[in-house]
Formats: sequence, structure tokens, C-alpha cells
Amino acid sequence: MEPATAVKTEETFRLADRVNRISPSPTMVVLAAAEQLKSQGVDVADFGAGEPDFPTPEHIKRAAIQALDENRTKYTPVPGIPALRQAICEWHARELGSSYQPSECVVNVGGKHSIFNAVCCLINSGGEVIIPSPYWVSYPDIVKYAGGKPVILTTTAEDNFVLRAADLEKLITPRTRMVIADSPSNPSGAVIPPDEFAKVLAVCQRHGVWLLADECYSHFTYGDAKPFSIASIPGSKNNLIVVGSFSKTFAMTGWRLGYVLAPQPLIAAITKLQGQSTSNPTSITQYAALAAMRGPMDSVAKMLEEYARRRERIVTGLRAIPGVTCTAPQGAFYVFPNISAHYNAEMPNDMVVSKLLLEREHVALVPGEAFGAPGFLRLSYATSLDRIDEGLRRLGRFFGQAR
Repeated sequence: MEPATAVKTEETFRLADRVNRISPSPTMVVLAAAEQLKSQGVDVADFGAGEPDFPTPEHIKRAAIQALDENRTKYTPVPGIPALRQAICEWHARELGSSYQPSECVVNVGGKHSIFNAVCCLINSGGEVIIPSPYWVSYPDIVKYAGGKPVILTTTAEDNFVLRAADLEKLITPRTRMVIADSPSNPSGAVIPPDEFAKVLAVCQRHGVWLLADECYSHFTYGDAKPFSIASIPGSKNNLIVVGSFSKTFAMTGWRLGYVLAPQPLIAAITKLQGQSTSNPTSITQYAALAAMRGPMDSVAKMLEEYARRRERIVTGLRAIPGVTCTAPQGAFYVFPNISAHYNAEMPNDMVVSKLLLEREHVALVPGEAFGAPGFLRLSYATSLDRIDEGLRRLGRFFGQAR
């Protein structure tokens, strides 16, 4: 006889609804598939990873080593060490024209964690969050995890994927709680012009809606586009949440550190939530980040200069492939070409195209479906010019055979 204490397997492994509402990150799935091929000795043209291929600057690494030598390995205050919070506010004021105080800043375990915390502190069951598409893959799932409802606002390649205030206004309802806007955008590289961003903020203020501005790529802009924060507009604070990250600007993806700038009551709520989940971010990383905030910015300029060269090469190369159209990104380090002209019975959508590209040509990229934009592919050009050229050759061969 089965013991009275035994529990049926299906009961034991019944997952919470909040976990069943979300899916694995598509970018992580692509990264894992590419790494598996590489481990087998396959030469992969990898456009999948959304991280700088540059090393963390030396002065930042040295600060981490010094922190270790000084045994700064204990718990810190949950919202981050006071010196770092002060330095973030000063850096953001100097670089982007804001006016935050340390009490309006909390440090988190990466920009994704910052967004997760903010959404979980503000969104109740049924609360609507407007998300422009193409969107970063985690936005909708974070909203779903919190019990909210993602409302997708579709932007177009013809308008450079720019979020427009007039389109936003049409989607706001009494249930709307938040609008998420990243500029520059992952995956499209879109940059919202400052005057349009101000109109977006005005819509949010008029309706009493939060605007979450994701600034993780703020310092990677091209041509006439310049680093800009909506927090630089006087009177923006009451409706605004700014999320920043050290990952892209300072090539610190693996260090896992981000921050939120927002009204003090929300910062207090995020700190409370963080105190019951991760506690403080890694102490050593915080001291490294302090050096980043107080140190030179020349590494950012060097990365941007190289990204600009790569951007030109990959956009030109993609446009040379018959049937592929590509908007030139104004920021970040991604291109988002439309390949829907190549659809056929064998390749009915971008999910299949990306799968076949990996299998046949060993090109790793992310399908547009993952970003709410079927018919497109996302390619990261955070890789060398040689690898870009090789990837373009393989893409040209693949789509040439597909026609």
C-alpha cells in the first residue's frame, strides 16, 4: 500500500501560476544553441548575444581587485552603498541632465532586475502596461509575472520604429498603469526624438500613468541622435521611472548591476522587495561600479566609434541581399532586417528561418517573433568586422538559395 504521506507526482510538481505565465528568454535559448554547436567545434557566425565584445575597462577591474584586497566582501545596505548611489545621481546629472538625490536611487542586480522590481511594485492583477513593439523580450513576461496585461503598441519600420505619442494616447484606458519605453531600443535600435519623448511623457502625466524609461543603451547613439534622458525635462519626476545599467555602457554584463531612479516612495518599495529577495547587489561589483561612475568615459567613446563602423558594414551588407530590407539603427548595437519576402512553403515564418540559418549556415540570430515583430530578424553587431563579413557571406548564400 502506498504510504499515507506520499504525494502524487503531478501534485508535487504543480507550478505556481505566476511561473506558468512566462516563457524562457528566446535570446537565452539562441545563445544556448549556439554554444552547443561551438562546443562541438562548429564555426558559428554568432549575431545572437546582446552584449559588448569589449573587455571591462581596466580601472573598473582594478577597483574590484582593490575591493577584494580590502575585504569589502560583506553585506551592504540593501539599496546599495551610499557612495555608489550618490555617484550614480551625480553621473546621471552630468551625463543626462537629471536632478536626483541618493534617496531617489536604488541599486539592483542588473537592469533586468531593476525593471522586474519596479513592475512588481506597481502592477496589480489586470493592470495594463503599454509596450511598443518591437520590444525587448523580457518586458511582456515581467508584466505577466506580476499579473498584469501587456498591451502592445505596434511601431513600423517606415517610421524607424519610433514610439509616437498620438498612437500611445489611443491605447490608454482606465486600467493603464504604465508605459515602457526604451530608447535606444533593443531590438530595433530606434531612438525616440526628444520632442516626441516629451509628448509621450505629457500623455502619461495627463492620464496619471507611469512612464518607465529604459536607458540601458543611452550612450550608444549615431549621427544626429545624442544621449538623452526624459528625466532632464523639468517636472518629469512624479510620473517617471528611469532604469539604467552598467552592462552595456561599461561592458559589465557579467557583473550584474543596474539601478532605478524614481520618486522616493517607489524607491522605498523596491528596497523592501529587494530586501526579501536578493538583498544587496554583490559588494565587489558595487565598488567596481563606483569606479565606473567616477572614472573616465573614454572607453565608451572607443566602443561607439567601433560600433559605428560595424553598423555601416552590416547595414550595407544586409541591404545588398535581394529581398532583404533594413532600417539603419540610430542607437544600440542591433540591426533588425525584414526578411518576410523570402517566405515560402519551407520557410513560412522567421522562427523557421532562424532555425534553418543555424542548422545550414551556422548563423545564430534571434527571430523577430520573440520581439513581437514577425517577419524580422535581430542581429547583434557586437562582434568583429571579420565575423560580420563572414556572417553576411553566409546570409547571402542562404537567402540566395532560398529564392
